[in-house]
Amino acid sequence: MKKLSLLLSNLLLLTLLISCNNKKYTEVVDVPLPEVEQKTAIIGVPDDVKANEGSFQLEKLPYSYDALAPNISTSTMENHYSKHYLTYTNNLNKAIAGTALENLTIEEVLAKLDPSVDEIKNNAGGYYNHSLYFKCMTPKAGGQPQDTLAAAITKKFGSFENFTTAFKDEATKQFGSGWVWLIVDRSGSLQITNTQNQDNPLMRNALVPGKPILALDLWEHAYYLDYQYKRKNYVDAFFNVINWKKVGENYEEALKK
Repeated sequence: MKKLSLLLSNLLLLTLLISCNNKKYTEVVDVPLPEVEQKTAIIGVPDDVKANEGSFQLEKLPYSYDALAPNISTSTMENHYSKHYLTYTNNLNKAIAGTALENLTIEEVLAKLDPSVDEIKNNAGGYYNHSLYFKCMTPKAGGQPQDTLAAAITKKFGSFENFTTAFKDEATKQFGSGWVWLIVDRSGSLQITNTQNQDNPLMRNALVPGKPILALDLWEHAYYLDYQYKRKNYVDAFFNVINWKKVGENYEEALKK
């Protein structure tokens, strides 16, 4: 009997040892993870962006980078203005340094440049086109043009709605990188036209020459971060931020020349 009791005691002790040994390997221990530092994106200030010394400087952006959101995001505006526009400006100054174009206005440069010289044409166009594009937008805008421009649009296109459809169609069918414009042609009439790359209607090679009063950038850097391949959505959003007051002023100025 004693032997049996001793055997049972030994078996119980062995069972406890095995159980503890297994527990050592299977027990889950909570280990605190290191805290992840939350980084906040730093938004730059347009006024801090300066071109290198030269004939042309950046046109001041009349609003902050985040002012056009959600139609055009903060990151798109900051990259567009402080990277692309700045690069065109610096490259233009470098390309015309020491040439007969150096001390002219940008409109004079565009009229006189040789369209076969890509370095000057592309950068002069990039500078002028972006300068106009940024000024054609403003926060809390959209709506419709007023006064003289409104009358001119109705006269030319039948209604503002017809104009909107025609302009959006021109932008949607544009293949590749380029621009869509509302211009005052040489007869004083409004026209919707487009150009490839950084060409514009002020250049000698323009198929439809005239004075631009509204510019829409169709390069992917203008919309891809926000809309990816859906260019139509970007074009629709552009109409929410058009500064029709400024476009009207551009129209009045174009009629005087």
